[in-house]
Amino acid sequence: MSAVEEKLAELGLTLPEVVPPLAAYQPAVQSGRYVYTSGQLPMVDGKLPVSGKVGGEVTPEEAKDLARTCALNALAAVKSVAGDLDRIARVVKVVGFVASATDFTGQPGVVNGASELLGAVLGDKGVHARSAVGVAVLPLDAPVEVEIQVELTEA
Repeated sequence: MSAVEEKLAELGLTLPEVVPPLAAYQPAVQSGRYVYTSGQLPMVDGKLPVSGKVGGEVTPEEAKDLARTCALNALAAVKSVAGDLDRIARVVKVVGFVASATDFTGQPGVVNGASELLGAVLGDKGVHARSAVGVAVLPLDAPVEVEIQVELTEA
């Protein structure tokens, strides 16, 4: 077990299986020393635990937890191409999409769920640049979607 997975275990978390693609794409692609994940939905055991708009059917607190799940799924996607999460030199960028009710403006707080998880698991390597974007709708009516870009150490 990698040190990153040991840290996840200390936090009471386990790395999930990679979420299978919903369309014509790969969960993650490596180019040189970088891994780019596709947008990760908060799937748990192949299902969305909650659907709807944040600030409507979904509370900001629920959405923040879902963003955390998205980050876990993103780490699983990174591992699927990098082989070992201990190869992460740093998380470079996080992009979070929040399906928002028309009057909801708390997207940064929702995406903090992903950012805080990456920081807790990776320490300084988890500090990253970030965008938090409100959108009208996401695939499967998911409340949140997160993608990450990581730099790897040499193999």
